Amino acid sequence: MTTNTVENQDVLTEVRGQVGFITLNRAKALNALSLDMVRSLTAILLQWQADAQVKAVAIRGSNKTGPFGGFCAGGDIRFFHQAALAGNPALEDFFTEEYALNHLIHNYPKPYIAFMDGIVMGGGMGISQGASHRLVTGQTKMAMPETNIGLFPDVGGGYFLSRCPGRSGEWLALTGDVIDGTTAVELGLADHMVDATRLPEGWEALAARNWADKASLDAWIATISVAAHATSTGARGQIDQYFALDTVSAIVQALEADSSDWAQHTAATLRKRSPLMLHVVLEQVRRARSMTLADDLRMERDMVRHCFHTAHLQRSGATSETVEGIRALAVDKDHHPQWNPARIEEVTPDMVAPFFASPWPAHAHPLQKLI
Repeated sequence: MTTNTVENQDVLTEVRGQVGFITLNRAKALNALSLDMVRSLTAILLQWQADAQVKAVAIRGSNKTGPFGGFCAGGDIRFFHQAALAGNPALEDFFTEEYALNHLIHNYPKPYIAFMDGIVMGGGMGISQGASHRLVTGQTKMAMPETNIGLFPDVGGGYFLSRCPGRSGEWLALTGDVIDGTTAVELGLADHMVDATRLPEGWEALAARNWADKASLDAWIATISVAAHATSTGARGQIDQYFALDTVSAIVQALEADSSDWAQHTAATLRKRSPLMLHVVLEQVRRARSMTLADDLRMERDMVRHCFHTAHLQRSGATSETVEGIRALAVDKDHHPQWNPARIEEVTPDMVAPFFASPWPAHAHPLQKLI
């Protein structure tokens, strides 16, 4: 039986067999998450969580020609830009509700299978990293590229990146570098490498699974799995060496003193990112390493308020680092953000520390109910 359960053309849902199927259907925007999409996802997951007939959930993205080929490029940053300039309170709602959705997925009591094909970035990581089964392909392009728009890796990014081996979490968080499916598995950001050509077949086969047999899901994964190719993070030793340094300035200066191509490229990448947010992000990842997911999400909710309303620097709206970053990348597309401060060496601890001070008392925090 097929049952459409959520009225949202950007989030298609159905139940077949004992599986709830979700397809993100906003391909023209690379399935970027809107507030309506976040609300639809939350509603259907809560509905299926309470439905004894639904034994598992599967989620995929679509591209302009059909299913798969792209998962989710993140949150709708053009909406962030417009809402910030207009003072639209829906911006606050978006982050509160998105982070609550991320928490729900991490704590979902039923198998949640994420088909992470194509682009998986930002908010796309938020709706897949908590999955019980994270499937990637040879087409996967994964990243948390927020420092490129004057933001930070949110949606629980502090939590899941800080738990990557060595200092690879700091590397991914600061640079926003894109990794492939093999590297995602190697770094603990995916569970299985599967054959992209067999995704439609694997998706359809889920509806016929015997969910009373716990081994059935593993057997299904085995039918579409492929061997990962050779590792692509040959710089792991350098990553751990440089990204363990105490400050962003120390990291960049050490990279610039290393003549290797990897170090020079990495240093150049960092020089293009928001200097202010690089410092904030390094602190975020290191704090999150000893936090629960709920505490990390509360911290990130505090941080994102400060990104758009940076009171301690007398910046908000168009003058905020995040709105300027989005303007340069996605609105005017001049790719020349006017970062403030302009250089990594100009950022002071007094500029960074207030990002971690909550604007709310604990009892009134938007995510105070998360445990």
